[in-house]
Amino acid sequence: MLSPDPVPVRVRRLDTNPDLPLPAYATAGAAGMDVVAAETVTIAPGARHAVATGLALAIPPGYEIQVRPRSGLALKHGVTVPNTPGTIDSDYRGELKVILINHGDAPFAIARGDRVAQLVLAPVTRAHWLEASELDATTRGEGGFGSTGV
Repeated sequence: MLSPDPVPVRVRRLDTNPDLPLPAYATAGAAGMDVVAAETVTIAPGARHAVATGLALAIPPGYEIQVRPRSGLALKHGVTVPNTPGTIDSDYRGELKVILINHGDAPFAIARGDRVAQLVLAPVTRAHWLEASELDATTRGEGGFGSTGV
């Protein structure tokens, strides 16, 4: 179910981006907004690049923007967001850039205006640490990586 009221997020187009679309939902049920590149670049196999979007955001306090890969780029080309999901904090005012990595076998060309990632607005819950000398017991206990399955 979609949230009843959209949360307003202020966005500023940088001088390099007057002609490109703002991030947008592709369908009525989409969770993420597609964001486009404001530059043309080729990412070599194994290389990373922070792709400019030409946008700066004022995310409301209590929220973050999560930067997520586009599934088609990941499946077809091996191009993804290495720190998935990337987080844009509410107090950051610089240009939104999307870190992409090319895990594919061939150079990956990005043209200005290509969709490069998805942006998801998400609420943030802040933690307050309660230091303890002991923790409650669970069935899993201290079982680590791979301890719950084959």
